[in-house]
Amino acid sequence: MARMRIFLMQALAACLAACSPEQNWRQITFEGTNLKAQLPCKPDRTTREVPLGGAPVQLAVAGCESGNAMVAVMTAALAPGVDAQAVLQGWQQATLAHLQIQAPAQTEPWSRSGLLPLGASQRVQAQGRRSDGQPVVAHAVWGALAEGDHLRVVHAVVYAPKAQPQLAQTLFEGLQP
Repeated sequence: MARMRIFLMQALAACLAACSPEQNWRQITFEGTNLKAQLPCKPDRTTREVPLGGAPVQLAVAGCESGNAMVAVMTAALAPGVDAQAVLQGWQQATLAHLQIQAPAQTEPWSRSGLLPLGASQRVQAQGRRSDGQPVVAHAVWGALAEGDHLRVVHAVVYAPKAQPQLAQTLFEGLQP
């Protein structure tokens, strides 16, 4: 019995030593919004001005590398009156074009409690190429939510050399408008 206990303790220690902190999920928030996300690693953050919907907006980005995957969540507040449907469609087209994707392998409507029911709220899986020519699989979602007198757009993505459906599913389920 004592030998069995020692063996089990050694096996447990070996398993724990083999564990990797690659996916240490944590909740993050974005300043000035109620939007929350779950990321599998400590994110780097930045905010930069980008054109969305024909006007410059402050795009907040939180992203990190988990194993061989790049995971990111991006969000921006739109000025009152800006068409979120058109913004999301343009954002999708720009993302897919940047990855040299002709047509997504899978596209389906994406909805979460609190998101607006827009036709451009999509979940996409596609294979493309990075700027260095290396293959990449993208899992991505786009959506919009109402915030006071304006709308907020959200984009979450996983980029990896091979499909990462479980990582993507956990990321997308962790978005809380």
